[in-house]
Order: sequence, then structure tokens, then C-alpha cells
Amino acid sequence: MAFVTRQFVRAMSSSSAASAAAKKIMVKHVTVIGGGLMGAGIAQVAAATGHTVVLVDQTEDILAKSRKGIEESLRRVAKKKFAENPKAGDEFVDKTLSSISTSTDAASVVHSTDLVVEAIVENLKVKTELFTRLDKFAAEHTIFASNTSSLQITSIANATTRQDRFAGLHFFNPVPLMKLVEVIKTPMTSQKTFESLIDFSRSLGKHPVSCKDTPGFIVNRLLVPYLLEAVRLYERDLVPDYRRLYTSCLLPHCISGRVATLSASEAQVPTGLDDKRV
Repeated sequence: MAFVTRQFVRAMSSSSAASAAAKKIMVKHVTVIGGGLMGAGIAQVAAATGHTVVLVDQTEDILAKSRKGIEESLRRVAKKKFAENPKAGDEFVDKTLSSISTSTDAASVVHSTDLVVEAIVENLKVKTELFTRLDKFAAEHTIFASNTSSLQITSIANATTRQDRFAGLHFFNPVPLMKLVEVIKTPMTSQKTFESLIDFSRSLGKHPVSCKDTPGFIVNRLLVPYLLEAVRLYERDLVPDYRRLYTSCLLPHCISGRVATLSASEAQVPTGLDDKRV
């Protein structure tokens, strides 16, 4: 009888340990790498929903511009959300800004964070070098996520020792307004990590959709063929008034309000970070 009891206790202990190990990470502290358009937007929505945020970029000048942009965006949100109560709007802005600190040293701020979201230049080498370095300083439980819209998540994750705690977290521009978030799960991403990112996305008021690590993920995989057909129509002169058609009707519906033209590939969108290390 005593043997059975001991076996039962051991089994229960093992079960409790396994359950604790599988427990999802409650993301409270977020580090955003990259103070450009996307990074600043991610920092804003995270801070506005009760998370403590550290925004990281290479220089204080970039961070000052990022913070100014966040404040301006917050005031637009507050003006609409608190139209009948301007004082509450001011309090909302102040509280959100107080939840965002900045740093030019990524390695020094990731030791106590729950989630690192990278939103830097779309360059595989730069991203892998960044994560390889941060992997040495981040806490064991910290989840790494890339906001890349086109690069393979697995290739970036392989540069770290935490492939099970690595995933894609692709937001859309403008982040404060766009509800969709693609959560990309690699073959190595643990279910615990995946579910933690789903919960985090929902805590931001977003609508997360899951996707495997496939080229273009979901939205861009649908968008690219659409744009290629637009190019073909233009080349064959089948739609003489194509600019008005695409910018006022078709493209806004396809990409959720973002205006684009056939020359959009020539546009230079600032991302905050260049090819240098953070």
C-alpha cells in the first residue's frame, strides 16, 4: 500500500511539473527593437493596453522622433476616443507614454523582458546577427518574435538556442488601426510559445491568425498575385484609367485601406534602423 502511495505521489508530482512547464507565458514586459514606423506602432499599442515597454534603436535622435510620433498618434486616438472628456484623453496619453522607456543598448534591457519583438530592416543577415547577440542576454523564458513580412522565420530562429521560443509576429501598418496580426509558427515553435503570442495579440485588441512558416505568410501571399495582375493590366493597356481604379477602389479593399500604386515598389519607407547593429 505504501509503495502504491509513493508511486501515486510521484506521478502527481511529475504531472504538476509537466503542467507548470507547459504553462503559457503571461506577457507583461515587452522590448521592441526598432523605432521606425512599425516598431513605434507596436510599442504604442502594447503600452496603451497595459504592458511595460522598452523601445530600442541605435541613436537617441531616432528614439526622440519615435516618441514624438507615438505621442502625436496617441493624441489623435484620444481626441476620438475621449471626445466628450478631454481630461480623460490627456490622462490616457500621459499614462501610455509613462509605460514606454527607451534605450540604445538592446543587450542591457532584454534580461528581464517577457517578449522581444524585432521590427528592423528586412535583411536576414542583420536580423540573425541581432538575435544571436540578444540570445546570450535574454532570460530563459523570454520569447523572441520577428515582425518580418517576407523572410523565413525558421532561418532567423536557427541563429538562436531558443527555436522553441521563437515565432513570427507580423503586424500591419498603421499598427494602432490595423486589427490583423499574423502569428507564424515554425516546426520548432512550441505550443506554449504559440499560445502565449496568440494571447498577447488578443490583449492588444488585435485579431490573430495562425500561419505556418510559408513564403509571404497569408496576406502578402494573397497580395502579390493581385499586384502582378495589376501590372499585366497596365502593361497591356487594358485599363487606361488604372490609377483612379486601383487607388480609390480595388487596392484599398485588398490591403485594408493602405493606398498603393504600381510605382509603390519605388517608394522608400523609413524603418528606423539601417544595416548596422543595434
